[in-house]
Amino acid sequence: MSTTPDDIKEEVEHIEKDEHSHGVRVNWDQLKEEAQRAIEAEQTMSPLEALKRYPMAVFWSWVISLAVLMEGFDTNLIGSLFALPAFAKAYGSYSDVSNTYTLSAPWQSGISQASTIGTFIGIIMNGYLIDRFGYKRTLLTMLVFITGFIAIPTFAPNPATLLVGELLCGIPWGVFCTLAPAYASEVAPVQLRGYLTAYVNLCFVIGHFLALGVLNGVETWTSQWAYRVPFCLQWMWPVPIFIVVCFAPESPWYLVRKNRLEEAEVMLRRLSKNSPINPRDAVAMMVRTNQLEIDQTQGTRWIDCLKGADLRRTEVSCVAWTIQVFCGLPFLSWDVYFFEQGSSGLNPSNAFKVGLAVEGISFIGVFLSWVFLTWIGRRTIYIGGQVAMVLLMLLVGFLQIATDSGSKNSNWGQGAMLMLLCLVYNGTIGPLAYCIAAETSSTRLRNRTIALARNSYNIISIVFGIATPYMLNPNEGNWKGFTGFWWAGIGLIFTAWSYYRLPECKGRTYWELDILFERRVSARKFRETVVEPNADDELHGGHQDMVITLGEDANEKTV
Repeated sequence: MSTTPDDIKEEVEHIEKDEHSHGVRVNWDQLKEEAQRAIEAEQTMSPLEALKRYPMAVFWSWVISLAVLMEGFDTNLIGSLFALPAFAKAYGSYSDVSNTYTLSAPWQSGISQASTIGTFIGIIMNGYLIDRFGYKRTLLTMLVFITGFIAIPTFAPNPATLLVGELLCGIPWGVFCTLAPAYASEVAPVQLRGYLTAYVNLCFVIGHFLALGVLNGVETWTSQWAYRVPFCLQWMWPVPIFIVVCFAPESPWYLVRKNRLEEAEVMLRRLSKNSPINPRDAVAMMVRTNQLEIDQTQGTRWIDCLKGADLRRTEVSCVAWTIQVFCGLPFLSWDVYFFEQGSSGLNPSNAFKVGLAVEGISFIGVFLSWVFLTWIGRRTIYIGGQVAMVLLMLLVGFLQIATDSGSKNSNWGQGAMLMLLCLVYNGTIGPLAYCIAAETSSTRLRNRTIALARNSYNIISIVFGIATPYMLNPNEGNWKGFTGFWWAGIGLIFTAWSYYRLPECKGRTYWELDILFERRVSARKFRETVVEPNADDELHGGHQDMVITLGEDANEKTV
C-alpha cells in the first residue's frame, strides 16, 4: 500500500498532538538548521575524539555483537565433530570396509547444512522482528530461544534429533548475525561506524578459534562428553549477554522511525559523554534523513529494496557480502584438509595445529583492518584486498606447478600463501563486508537489505561449499594447489565490479548517502562529490507545512 502525503504529514506530526509531550515544536527550516549543525559537528570529530565522546556506544555495540560468537563457534564445531571417534560411535554405524564407526554421508550433509537453513530462516525473520519490536526486545527474545535450543543437540540421542537441534539453533544465529552490524551502524557516530561494524567479523573469528581450541582439548577423549562438552560450552554466552542487554539502550534511529523522538534523545544521551553534538540536533538530523527516505521510497517492504535508488544499494550490499565467497573463502575454510592431503606433507595432528595458527593470523588481520579504516577509505581497502588475494591465489597455483615438477619446498610455500590469504582476507574483505552492507543500505530498509545481503552470501556459500571438496578431493577433481587459478579468475571478475560499482562511504552521514544514491553519482566520484545543505529540498521540495516536536534544547540553540 502506498503512502500519501497526508500519511507522511501525520506520521511526523503526531507527537506534536501528544498532550504528554514536553518538547518544543519546530518548523521544517528550524529542523534543517539543527540537523545541519549535527552533521557538521559529527564530521569534524576525529576517531579518537569520537571514542572519548561515545564510550557507551562502543560498549553496547561490543556487548550485542558478542552474540555472533555462538554462530562462529558452532560453524567450526559441527564439521570437526564428525572426525571424533566418540561422536561417530554414538551417531554412526560400523563399517566393515574401514573397520571404524562412521556417520553416513547423507546425515553428515544434513546435519552440517541444518544450521545454515535455520540461519536463512532467522535472517528473514529478523527483517520483520526489528521493524516491529526493535533491536533490544528482538535480541532478548532470541537469547531465550537459543538457551533452550542448545539443549537439543547437546543431549540428542540420534542423528535426527541432532539435525533438528542444529536447525532450530540456526534461527537465533541468523537474527544475531544481521542484528549486530545493523545495531552497531545505528548507535555509532560516523567516525566509529567502520570499527564497530568490522568488529562483528572479529566475533566470528573468536568463535572459530574457541571451537578449534575446545576440539583440540577433547580430541583424545573416548566418552560421550567428548562431543557433549563442546555443545554444553555454548551455554556460557546467552545468560550473561541477556542480563547485560536488559540495560542496553534501544537504537535511536529505530525510535525515530517509530516517531518516539523524545525517547530517541534519551537514548542518545545514554550513548554519549559530553558530546559536542546536542542530542536534539542529532534527532533532528535523523528526522530529516527519515523524511528524505520516505520521499524517496514511501515504503519499507521487501520489494522496496528493489525499487529506485534502493536497487543499487541492495546490489552493492549483496555483492559486497558474496565477494567474501568469490574471493576464495571456501578454499581457505578447507585449509586443514589442504595441508593434510599431501600438499604440505603434514600429519593430521600437525595440520590441525596449523589450522589453529591460521585462526590466530585471522585474529590479527581484523585488528589490521581497524588500522586501515583509520587512514584509508572503505573502497580502497576492499579493492586492495581483492587485488592482493588474486595475486596470492595465482602464487598458490604456480607453486603447485613447481611441486609437481619435484620441488619439495614449494609445499611449504603454498602453506605460507594460505596463511597470507587469511591475513589479507580478515584485514580487508572479511570485516569490510559488514561495514559496507550496513552503511550503503538506507536507514528505513537497513534490516531488510542486510537480510538479503547475508542470505545471498549463504546461498553462494552453500553452492561453493559443496563444490570445493570436489575440487580438492584426491578421488574427485584432485586440483590441489591449481584451485588457486580458479579462485584468482573469479576474484579478478569481481575486482572489476568493485572498481565500477563500489562507492566510498567513509565520513558520510546517512542523509548524505541518501542524496548521493538518489542522484546516481558514480561510485568512483562518491568521495569528492559535495552535497549541498538544501539538497533534499531541491530533489523533493520543502515540507513547510510540517511541524515537528523535539525535546527541550539544553543549549538553548533553538527557540
